[in-house]
Amino acid sequence: MYVSHEIKSQLAKLLATEDLVVEHRQIETAQFNVHTRVLTLPVWDTSNVVYDMLVGHEVGHALFTPDNDWFLEHDIPPQFVNVVEDARIEKLMKRKYPGLAKTFFGGYKEMNENDFFDLSGEDVSSMNLADRVNLYFKVGNFVDINFDDQKEMPLVHTIAECETFEDVLIAAETLYKHCKKEIDNDDRPDAPIPPQENFESESSQQNSETLDSQDSENSDSEDESQDSIENNSQVTPGSNAGDNDELEVTTANNLEEKLKDLIDQRSGDSVYAEIPKLDSQNLIAKNSDVHDVINEWFTLVQRTSNQRAKSHGMDGIDLYSVVDQLFYDFKKSAQKEVNYLVKEFECKKAADSYARASTSRTGVLDTAKLHTYRYNEDLFKKVTVLPDGKNHGLIFVLDWSGSMSNVLRDTCKQLFNLIWFCKKVSIPFEVYAFTNEWKRSHYSHKLEKYVDADLTPSYKKKEGFLSIDDSFSMMNIFTSQVPAKEIEKQMINIWRIACYYGNVYGSRYSVPERLSLSGTPLNEALVSLHTILPDFQKTNKLQKVQCIVLTDGEANSLSYHVTVKRPWEPEPFLGTRHLYPGESYVRDRKLGTTYAIQGQYRCFTDVMLRNLKDNFPNANFIGIRVLAPRDANSFIRSYCDFGDDEFDRIQKDWKKSRSFNIKSSGYDAYFGMSSATLSQESEFEVDGGATKAKIKSAFAKSLKTKKLNKKVLGEFISLVV
Repeated sequence: MYVSHEIKSQLAKLLATEDLVVEHRQIETAQFNVHTRVLTLPVWDTSNVVYDMLVGHEVGHALFTPDNDWFLEHDIPPQFVNVVEDARIEKLMKRKYPGLAKTFFGGYKEMNENDFFDLSGEDVSSMNLADRVNLYFKVGNFVDINFDDQKEMPLVHTIAECETFEDVLIAAETLYKHCKKEIDNDDRPDAPIPPQENFESESSQQNSETLDSQDSENSDSEDESQDSIENNSQVTPGSNAGDNDELEVTTANNLEEKLKDLIDQRSGDSVYAEIPKLDSQNLIAKNSDVHDVINEWFTLVQRTSNQRAKSHGMDGIDLYSVVDQLFYDFKKSAQKEVNYLVKEFECKKAADSYARASTSRTGVLDTAKLHTYRYNEDLFKKVTVLPDGKNHGLIFVLDWSGSMSNVLRDTCKQLFNLIWFCKKVSIPFEVYAFTNEWKRSHYSHKLEKYVDADLTPSYKKKEGFLSIDDSFSMMNIFTSQVPAKEIEKQMINIWRIACYYGNVYGSRYSVPERLSLSGTPLNEALVSLHTILPDFQKTNKLQKVQCIVLTDGEANSLSYHVTVKRPWEPEPFLGTRHLYPGESYVRDRKLGTTYAIQGQYRCFTDVMLRNLKDNFPNANFIGIRVLAPRDANSFIRSYCDFGDDEFDRIQKDWKKSRSFNIKSSGYDAYFGMSSATLSQESEFEVDGGATKAKIKSAFAKSLKTKKLNKKVLGEFISLVV
């Protein structure tokens, strides 16, 4: 039966009423560290009701069992203390959460049906009092258990009434002495031998050598982790309890062995990785630095071209005139879409304000209504109060990877539309491009020397944290902090680079090596938003932030740091290891949330997005994917099953408008757009001598492009407001 460990972790936190760190690992017994507040649970292969009962039981120990060295002052075998303590903490959990009573009832019922206590063929009445007490408080609803009214029932009532751990120690000591007395009486020559004596005699053959080894193991476990409280051995015995091991609670041993059998051996040991906090100083390439490098390079390339032409007796040519003219043509044609965006934004913002408007009386008589006093009770003037609109801000994350080369210019078109929209409605914005190339070694013409790669880490590397490549950086290519004229110059810079990689006619130049397209550190970029978003929101005093990711695909999952001991090195080495789906989790200690990594290729990105949405509930995360038409179906199938309603809806939208909106991804909305349609000009232009067929085709293409832009931009604005 499938059990969601993530849900069970949340259950443990809710029951404990605190942000416990819950881990599922390949261990034999549950453990709780009272100092770090980490509850470690085995990966049990059982039903949900038994799983819930076991989680409730362990949380009970975490809440109510103290961490003290009781065994130094009390000579009581730990099994006897556990029997009484189990009864107490389960009683307290049922009292704290009445709904758990049904869970414990169902869980122990299933355990009894599966003979977890090995009662088949056993005479319960012949068991010692500790075994019968253990059964009574666990499966007493399903097994007939008899007690002597005068000698045993008072002790059972004492155990049932324990409220504190001190009460438990007193009751456990009484229970132990009672059982010890029974054995002493049975050791007399004329005493009858009860059925369990067979088990006693068998166990006694494991002589003092075995007992000594058990004592040694218990002592070692105490030294290694005095903070842990284990299932069915929630307290660790001291050395002075070793002489009592001949008296055991058999049913407790049986239950412990059965619980070990429940451990799912098919799953590997779970791995929990945490998200590091990145330092913006070593993470972000400043806007001015990025464009200084671009301007210096383009100036150098143009000067070199002019010198070469002059050496051949020719006039130099403007290397950028063709692509720059393409930019100005696009800017002119895009104004209609930008104005449409502005109109939609203002309309929806006004509608939202009126929807939240409130009308109230002023307390001043409305003289125009005085003549209606006989039949109208409402004679006061009213005022409608419109609440202030929210302060908006936009952060754009642009994919600067090699696979973007063919769609980079079309993606920049969408980006530029949104930047012009932000400028017109005075919304602050920042645009970052993620890359692994900015920090590379390079020759600086400005410094006239070779500069080594700057691989200063942007975070403190620790075991158990996600690993971020030292070469990763976020280039701040646009910002609303610079004047409008400067933004246009910067747009032309990025446009030239996009045209170069798209092999656009006229791009007969090269681009700076530090602006080369790299791998796809998308997940690193999402981690960096934990630093960028709050800084952006605080600087601009924003209430609502939209984060738009423009990419052509997902990326590989991140690795995590792990300490390994390499035989050829004297000190441990902090290396990295891959996070494997199905047994790996990303944990956010600040929120107390854990996210399972599933098997799909895109799953890690969805996990990062889910965590961002949990950390920033006032932000929307929107994905824009520019697709080649041939890639659309495979992309849709990665999020939707073939033939279901969502798949059919998306396919219908794609065929109709060459765009769609996926709502089942980690994004709040994931827009897919056809690169072929975007590359077409939206203006209706034909040659003077064009035939009717050409005029009709040009008009249809113009309408189709406008329809795509308006549809996607309209849906985008509905999310932004």
